[in-house]
Amino acid sequence: MKPVFVIGHRNPDTDSICSAICYARLKQRLTGREHIACRAGQVGAETQYVLDCFGAEAPRYLASLHPRLSDVQYRDVAGISAQLSLRRAWQYMSENNIHTIPVVDSARNLEGLLTFSDIARFYMEDQDANALAAARTSYRNLVDVLGGELVVGDPEAHFEQGKVVVAAANPDVMEEYIAEHDLVILGNRYESQLCSIEMKAGCIVIGLNAPVSRTIKKLAEETGCAVIATPMDTYTCSKVINQAVPVQHIMKRNGLVTFRPDELVEDVKKTVAKKRIRYYPILNEDGKYMGMVSQRNLLDIDKQEVILVDHNERDQAVEGIGAAQVTEIIDHHRIDALETNSPIYFRNQPLGCTATIIAQLYRENGVEIDRQTAGLLCSAILSDTLLFRSPTCTPADRSTAEALAQTAGIDVKEHALAMFRAGSQLIDRPMDEIFHMDYKYYQVRGKRMAISQVTSVNQDELDAIQPQMLEYMRSCLPTSGLAMLFAMLTNIIDETTELVYVGQGTADLVRAAFQRDCGADSVTLPGVVSRKKQLVSPLLAALEQEDEDDA
Repeated sequence: MKPVFVIGHRNPDTDSICSAICYARLKQRLTGREHIACRAGQVGAETQYVLDCFGAEAPRYLASLHPRLSDVQYRDVAGISAQLSLRRAWQYMSENNIHTIPVVDSARNLEGLLTFSDIARFYMEDQDANALAAARTSYRNLVDVLGGELVVGDPEAHFEQGKVVVAAANPDVMEEYIAEHDLVILGNRYESQLCSIEMKAGCIVIGLNAPVSRTIKKLAEETGCAVIATPMDTYTCSKVINQAVPVQHIMKRNGLVTFRPDELVEDVKKTVAKKRIRYYPILNEDGKYMGMVSQRNLLDIDKQEVILVDHNERDQAVEGIGAAQVTEIIDHHRIDALETNSPIYFRNQPLGCTATIIAQLYRENGVEIDRQTAGLLCSAILSDTLLFRSPTCTPADRSTAEALAQTAGIDVKEHALAMFRAGSQLIDRPMDEIFHMDYKYYQVRGKRMAISQVTSVNQDELDAIQPQMLEYMRSCLPTSGLAMLFAMLTNIIDETTELVYVGQGTADLVRAAFQRDCGADSVTLPGVVSRKKQLVSPLLAALEQEDEDDA
């Protein structure tokens, strides 16, 4: 059974990362099924400090939930050698109900593909008597197909020249149609065997279990003529002998359609839809053969089960969320229109942090919280509530954080300030990284906007990056697909935000939302530290009112 992914929003903050880790642990303990904590973006400096502080690994990075071939239950079909006879290939394919089989070398390099149709076409087409030589058929294959014994000759040698001849006439007539290097099928007549060797045949096949005399063996060895003894009669020999042809003679070599495990299933489907082939080889990153995938495999793929923490909006979810099966949502934000195909467990509480809900779930299920888990959950609460300064912080957040701090053995204030300082080292970091550390999309009445929040305990640092932030936002707005961009430069200690904005009508929108004078591209908002409660709500309300006035 595939594991369940527990993942937070894009551009994850400390709450998103720590909640994913801790809830994955709880679910695995309660269900016994593997749950893997994941992240949809890079780990920020503050979050990395928390992970290092408590010795926790960062969650697995998940760029997309769009299914890839590695998620498909493809068929592990063992490849065959290019030297294998058509008869053995047919038997193997029939016994295993395989319509297409890969031909690989000893290093699992793909050399070609063989299908039932290829074999059938070879037999239905009129093959001339030179087919065995044209295919460089090994004597090992000939002996195997004829169910016989190589009395004289090298099994690793190949029949490379001459045609197949059935010696049904007396020796005088045989001399007229047996040429040098031919393969002659005959019976137990000594004269015919001797005549074939004298005519410099390359191989004689003696049927009906007829004994091979010492004289014939000696002459054959002296002239380099191979001798095969078989229990089959001449008719059966002539009927089956072309089954000794090696696979490489008729396999498809050129224009092979292959796929890699990391290719998107949707892209593979588009390619397959244009072909009339049932099975396709999968090659690993080194080009080595792995298995075969069919069109049915692509249709029967199981959706990846996902639990969302700290968000419930499609725009904030990992790319490809629509291709996954969301089974749970644990969140403390407003409810958006993320649709599911069936009822799910949805826990949404008006708290300052998702980690507070996770801690509640541990207690409700009677699961003890260890020191590392307590440290991660406490750090998430301190981060999201800005050390209890955020208006979103509730008494439940505070009491939960203080209890977790005791278990983790940390001082709440000292730990919080150390976290904030770790995340406040902004000066030497790229502006693109700073802007996207804590970045979320919002949409109302057809208008899409994004709000970034940068927190620091150092006002000089925030003042230094403000002009660079504004320049960066102006440069990326035209190609962002958004109507407006906002950046909150929040001083945690002073509990003040400098709001920077770009986009047509942003200054008027901010003025309407906060009922205060503002500059062309920024405004100071004392007491505003929460994006969710103090910024998003007034902005969205002002947007809705603006649309109603326009109507």
